[in-house]
Amino acid sequence: MTDVLLVPGLYNSGPEHWQSYWERTRGDCTRIVQRDWETPRREDWMATLDAAIVASARTAPVLVGHSLGCATIAHWARSATARPSRRIRGALLVAPSDVDAPSYPTGTTGFVPMPLERLPFPAIVVASSDDEYVSVARAAEFAHAWGARLIEIGTYGHINSSSGLGAWMEGQRLLDELLGG
Repeated sequence: MTDVLLVPGLYNSGPEHWQSYWERTRGDCTRIVQRDWETPRREDWMATLDAAIVASARTAPVLVGHSLGCATIAHWARSATARPSRRIRGALLVAPSDVDAPSYPTGTTGFVPMPLERLPFPAIVVASSDDEYVSVARAAEFAHAWGARLIEIGTYGHINSSSGLGAWMEGQRLLDELLGG
């Protein structure tokens, strides 16, 4: 069985967020818990992600990022290319916040600019047409640069708790695709 590491974004994922549903209902999901959810530093978040990957008890994990979690994964992937022991099976990158946009919330440190290097593992980017933190065009730019497939799911805002997705079965199908099932 492959570990699934959930990588929440800014402010974490509340109880009604699809990541929280997955953590509660799937036996393969573990949330990465950051020390500071409100004023994160990129280096701290990357170190926490790296430690979780190293501690993953099974085969190469699948990363599931939301929002700033996607930027964390992209930054980590760029810095981890020299560490072959940090194998990743794939990544589901949901609503990757545009950290370069003037509208992005203040308080984060070191996440700018968004890495645009090809990811060294398969990836799927999921975008909503009315996301306040990333336009579909910008999400498509990320997907292209990362060598990822782009899935546009319609009008679901930031694909978070407010989107009312519950356990988000479509997302679970995409995850299962990355898991090979």
